[in-house]
Amino acid sequence: MLKYYLGIDLGGSKILAGLFDEELNLVGRNKMRTKPERGFASVVERIARCASDLVDDFDIKKDSIAALGIGTPGSIDAKGNVIFAGNLDWDNVPLRKQLEKVMQIPVSVENDCNVAALGIYHHELKAKPVNMVGIFLGTGVGAGLILNRQLYRGTNLIAGEIGHTVLDVNGEQCNCGNRGCFELFASRSSIFRKLGEAIKNGEETQLADKKLENLRSGDLEKAIRRGDKCVARLVDEAAHYTGIAVANVVNLLNPDVVVLGGGVIDALEDQMIPVIDKVAHEYAFPGIPPTFQVIATRLGDNAGITGAAVLAKGI
Repeated sequence: MLKYYLGIDLGGSKILAGLFDEELNLVGRNKMRTKPERGFASVVERIARCASDLVDDFDIKKDSIAALGIGTPGSIDAKGNVIFAGNLDWDNVPLRKQLEKVMQIPVSVENDCNVAALGIYHHELKAKPVNMVGIFLGTGVGAGLILNRQLYRGTNLIAGEIGHTVLDVNGEQCNCGNRGCFELFASRSSIFRKLGEAIKNGEETQLADKKLENLRSGDLEKAIRRGDKCVARLVDEAAHYTGIAVANVVNLLNPDVVVLGGGVIDALEDQMIPVIDKVAHEYAFPGIPPTFQVIATRLGDNAGITGAAVLAKGI
């Protein structure tokens, strides 16, 4: 009997479910709002409903689903508990146990950036690089590390918090408590915060009369295409600092390839990747051959569900 795998990308605002065949080809997707304010039990029920509706849409029998993988924000322990996830307001919740109880299939749980890195590595890059780093620019900044062809989680399973590496010890204070974190320079939140400051300072921008909290990364790209110099400058600055962060990673880990993803890169790849690549090679240690690649993922927001399916299959 043909087996299928479910991959779930859980975020603070949406649940994205993907149905995959035995070769991990994407069969279909389903999306639902997370509504974390309703509490943990409600989110688990919504995850199960999002996945079950997807299976039902394709008339697939429940016993054909071999396993489910899920990528979730926050820190995860070896038992699949989410120790902490700020944007879901979760503190030590048994995600794997509850999902297995509701879904009645094996469930694997992993950090969302780790899962996205797995999807890119196995599906997009066909597991060819020995070492790969995935860096994801969205509301925040995170990373997933593939070292010696294996996902690297670190001693306490929280490796990859590149967003909280410090680029300026005298910089602004981050939500984590430190100052000058990378996340303060290149996340979508930081770009829009700086745009708001520029507007207050009287800089001209086409987005001055917009409610910035309602805008997305795609609105920045549209403004740049229309010749908005203020937005172009802020995006260029974000790309420059991302290039420095990439160089730091290259100097530390010497990967074959650094893959950029997340909503900011999805919308602004053409503006950011050339700058990131140039700066990363400029700041890389002279002893490192300049052959390392800096590229954008082609999977877009399918990276998370694809990696979750990889996780479910146990590759």
